[in-house]
Amino acid sequence: MSDTPWTIERIRDALGNPTLAQRFLSEINKAPAHELLTVFVKWQRIAEDTVASVERGHDLAEYDVRAEQLPGEWVDATDRVQADAERIRRRGAA
Repeated sequence: MSDTPWTIERIRDALGNPTLAQRFLSEINKAPAHELLTVFVKWQRIAEDTVASVERGHDLAEYDVRAEQLPGEWVDATDRVQADAERIRRRGAA
């Protein structure tokens, strides 16, 4: 993790998704003065989690490039996710 201080600009950039970044900017711009720090800290945590997830993804991709088994224990939830998606489609939500 970088020692660079978190700023509004850094949080926006770390979010990586234009829609999410716009939501952050909207919330921070509309927050009353007494809520600014709370909103900032909320989005800083989201940005930190996003950066950590991206870094973890890059680390795991290196295993794939080397055709190695991923570290840790992994649960294949493909069947459950597909069944959930099918139930949602049947209800007309998708």
